[in-house]
Amino acid sequence: MASMAAATVGVLLPFPFYYALWTRPQRWVDLCGRGADPCRRMAQVSHAIKALQLLALASVASFSWPPPLYCPVLLAVGQYLNFKHKGIDRKVGQANSHHPLPVTSRRSRVYQLLGESGTYYGVRFGKKIPWVTEFPFGYIKDPQYVGSMLSLVALLCWVPFQYVLLWCLGYVFMMWLEQNEDPATRAKPLS
Repeated sequence: MASMAAATVGVLLPFPFYYALWTRPQRWVDLCGRGADPCRRMAQVSHAIKALQLLALASVASFSWPPPLYCPVLLAVGQYLNFKHKGIDRKVGQANSHHPLPVTSRRSRVYQLLGESGTYYGVRFGKKIPWVTEFPFGYIKDPQYVGSMLSLVALLCWVPFQYVLLWCLGYVFMMWLEQNEDPATRAKPLS
């Protein structure tokens, strides 16, 4: 029972952090202080939290081989939306996204298109970031979340449904939260 509770907390761990940064970006910028990049700090904290989240998921998983056919298919489609493809301009970003992949990769398609500042709430922290319309952005709403949810569904062959559902609901909540970004609530960068 305690391990189930710990796994539940672990799966939900990043979402209060992302919520706090999205709704109160100035506090994060102030906490990071002068000379520190709030996007870089967010990335560092996010990677640590993601590692704990993955450990929580692994703690309730029952691995077996071979997985059902739907697992690699969904994983491939989900990661297709996220992983790097050649020939993409790296100097573009999007206003409201962070990197939510179940398997964190700095080589992701989303990360490549958005850059670190675009991926980790740069616009919320007062940075000027151009909008991205290149695939998968402009074709799929919130492709980073859609790809991550497909990847999570692929893990159903090993991970109990309730943990996958909980993680996906966290993404749905973040999609809802990020859909209406108010420029008046953006942080003022420290100079």
